[in-house]
Amino acid sequence: MHADIGTYHPPADNGLEILYQDEALLVLNKPSGLLSVPGRGEEKQDSLARRVQARIPDALAVHRLDMCTSGVMVMARGGEMHRTLNRMFQKREIGKRYIAVVDGRLAPACGSVRLPLICDWPNRPRQRVDHEIGKPSITHYRRLEYRPENDSSRIELIPETGRSHQLRVHMLALGHVILGDNLYADPVNRERAPRLQLHACELSLRHPLSGEPMTFHSPAPF
Repeated sequence: MHADIGTYHPPADNGLEILYQDEALLVLNKPSGLLSVPGRGEEKQDSLARRVQARIPDALAVHRLDMCTSGVMVMARGGEMHRTLNRMFQKREIGKRYIAVVDGRLAPACGSVRLPLICDWPNRPRQRVDHEIGKPSITHYRRLEYRPENDSSRIELIPETGRSHQLRVHMLALGHVILGDNLYADPVNRERAPRLQLHACELSLRHPLSGEPMTFHSPAPF
């Protein structure tokens, strides 16, 4: 079952996939279907943050990936590093790159989407484009491959802002919904993939203590 809504069935806890670890930060690979942080209600307490904290108690979440999105996430070690990394995110000093598979032939092959987003309150957690009260949202995209056999495009997405569901809603607005998306895809495109075809494949930042540039990778599992 796709999982942004309905019953929560997190994947089994078979250990953490830690990509990097030191006294300041942790970089992990989040599996699809697992909440980044606990949700509302006892049944939604299992999350990457809780699993990490059970093993590394001072780890604190500084950003999120959607439940159905997989890939690279960074966590802070302790309160001071949490504040530092939060500031880095707010100043857009942390770069993120995603891989997605969308319906149809994405054309032009590269470009940017600048559409303001706001919560679609009656239909939450869905988000929607709203030119009057939406928050500025920018996504850069590039088509990597077109697959004529199933009329889909493999694309790279680089968000300049970090709004909730930004990549999913921006692709929908272009008319190229991400395959396997249970919130935004029509029934046919929802069933074209066993999970949301969206993966955070790269995260780059300067180390909060040393200032050294660092880039972490996780290949897309689809």
